[in-house]
Amino acid sequence: MKKDNSISVDSKIDWIRQQLGNGSDLSIQRMRLHEGLSNVLIAIIFFSSLVDKAKIREMSLEINKLSNSIKGIGNKTEIYFEMLQNTPLCGSNVTTGSNDEEIIQQILEGHTVIIFDGIEPFLCYNTYGPEGRAIEEPTSQTVIRGPKEGFTEKIENNISQIRRRIKDQSLRIEPLKLGTITKTNVTLLYIDGIAQESNINEVKKRIGKIQIDGIFESGNIEELIKDDPYSLFPTIYNTERPDTVSSALLEGKIAIFVDGSPYSLIAPTTFMEFFISSEDHYHSPFASALFRLVRLLSLFLTVLVPGVYIALTTFDQELIPTPLLLNIAAQREGVPLPAFWEAIIMEITFEILREAGIRMPRAIGPAISIVGALVLGQAAVQAGFVSAAMVIVVSITAIASFCIPSTSMADALRIIRFIFMLLAAFMGLYGIFICIIGLTLHLCKLKSLGVPYMAPFAPVLSKKNQDAIFRAPLWSIKQYPSLISKAKTERCSMNGPTQKGQTHTPERK
Repeated sequence: MKKDNSISVDSKIDWIRQQLGNGSDLSIQRMRLHEGLSNVLIAIIFFSSLVDKAKIREMSLEINKLSNSIKGIGNKTEIYFEMLQNTPLCGSNVTTGSNDEEIIQQILEGHTVIIFDGIEPFLCYNTYGPEGRAIEEPTSQTVIRGPKEGFTEKIENNISQIRRRIKDQSLRIEPLKLGTITKTNVTLLYIDGIAQESNINEVKKRIGKIQIDGIFESGNIEELIKDDPYSLFPTIYNTERPDTVSSALLEGKIAIFVDGSPYSLIAPTTFMEFFISSEDHYHSPFASALFRLVRLLSLFLTVLVPGVYIALTTFDQELIPTPLLLNIAAQREGVPLPAFWEAIIMEITFEILREAGIRMPRAIGPAISIVGALVLGQAAVQAGFVSAAMVIVVSITAIASFCIPSTSMADALRIIRFIFMLLAAFMGLYGIFICIIGLTLHLCKLKSLGVPYMAPFAPVLSKKNQDAIFRAPLWSIKQYPSLISKAKTERCSMNGPTQKGQTHTPERK
């Protein structure tokens, strides 16, 4: 490396100011070292809004201390560059570069760049320092038993939570950047030897095709890489629970983290996984089976109850028992609207209350939703706008929708409910069955990274159906999911539950 007097610090600083717009948070510190180095000029450049101030102060002190240790050396600038290159200032690893565009990008990412007078290469230190949200309990996926930690907006914190749970050399973490303007940090996680190469390559291929100006949340990537962009159903699972992601990685799935988002994406996934909570694996298999059956019952109640009520009261009254039919007829006496419009008004009113409860401040949001539902429901019945039976139907539907663990799946079912109501109003139970058949065919057609969405039910995989509706005991789940994983070793080598006085030590093959 030779010193070139045509390369000056001042010209580089002017170019950097021009490129970055000379913002108020752009800090450029010139330092002319006199003690050990005669007239060596350097510049420390960073965004004050992105760096850790303590690291910058420590870096300045270490630079001066290092300069005083060089005495009696001829070509001081080159020697000083090499010494800084081999010195991790403020505990940060140093990287080098020579491209002017790299300088801009490193500064934008919150790093500190040191440029030298008369030398083209520069040094870069990771001094990113803005404090993010502390690790807290997930708000969208609460559990009674299980870890209370959730992901945050800092991708480094999220990766560290996975590292703490999976201490294996096979865990692979591959960084990417998306967004031509935002240049958002995205990371792929998978376990080498368990995840299939075809799935890994497919995810990389789809992400590589993304050409967009900005990525701000994992939902942007989910929408851009899903198999069927027009389907209401989510084919990529999202979660803010580290234990859920760790469990998925052990099954051969791929996780996607996005900087700035507390939600991780998991692919491939199946329909039943949206009705499985991580808490199910911490309870007994019998309790887990009960919970999952309740959620599947909630699925049918959410989708079918309003439509079936409209079909029975409008077209197929003979299917209703006579005492119940007379009771419903008495309640509907004086109600001016047909059952369909009655249900539409009530459902839209509930959606408005639900949205208001979410958007209002936390201190008053639940109160508004509960009081609003009680007051409006009772007032509507007394005023004769709707019947008491319709209030019960809408209430059952609303409560059932909250039992579904995944909000993305619950949102899809809420939309599908209106489709069922519409066809029920025009064709009765015949329309309900048409919707069921069409919905079943659509679900069987969907795939997630090539994996059938309805597996292990369509296609039927009886031997692999160990964690669907019913969860098998952990000691009996010996194989990895064949549709997702390529691993051939046993997950557990225990032959049965440990008896009193006996011990079983699983061996990894």
